[in-house]
Amino acid sequence: MRHVHREETKTQFVHRVFEDIAKNYDRMNTLLSFRRHKSWRKFAMKEMDVQPGDSAIDVCCGTCDWAISLAVSSGSGKVVGLDFSRNMLRVGEEKLRKRGLDKQVELVHGDAMELPFPDNHFDHATIGFALRNVPDYRHVLREMARVVKPGGQVVSLELSKPTWPPFRSVYYLYFQRVLPFLGKLFANRYEQYKWLPESLLDFPDYKELARIMEEQGCFDRVQVHPLTGGIAALHIGTVKS
Repeated sequence: MRHVHREETKTQFVHRVFEDIAKNYDRMNTLLSFRRHKSWRKFAMKEMDVQPGDSAIDVCCGTCDWAISLAVSSGSGKVVGLDFSRNMLRVGEEKLRKRGLDKQVELVHGDAMELPFPDNHFDHATIGFALRNVPDYRHVLREMARVVKPGGQVVSLELSKPTWPPFRSVYYLYFQRVLPFLGKLFANRYEQYKWLPESLLDFPDYKELARIMEEQGCFDRVQVHPLTGGIAALHIGTVKS
């Protein structure tokens, strides 16, 4: 595993959260997504249309589920999974070994704000359920675009906000009241599961995020796909040629 060290005081709390919940992260994703995260990622892969031999970086790769999907789809293509949590990477490393993908997928302990790769390096850059947690998501989107080849893709799969008001009310009630207690019940973690959904409240909805991506000047076009009534969204930006 290649190591990149960088102090980032703004992210110390977020780092502590993810170090703490690494072993329960997959279960947390199931709770956060109403068990839909796997089907959302499958849809994302279909829309991306990864070709054999394509290279990719999964930023904030967590426990490597998306990195695994990218590796399987690309066949022989080189895939990098980058995360700032060593504990998350350890869980991902074990998954890769079990799948026989540890030679194809390189794990990097690094910073999404400063990707340790040259310009125009990958065919795809993805970030799943993490854009809302970075210190500056605009900067991360630009940094992802920097390391992607012209015509390549920057892809975000992220929780969003339902568009139908009654559903939105129920959704927020679940996130703010029910989910932290589920975290306490299943993982003996309350504050961490309380903070994660709260991180979504100030994050833009899928329409606003699409507009923000377009404003960055990195993309020829941005596609957006709301998922499951808007509780998540897929954004695909095609890097300018």
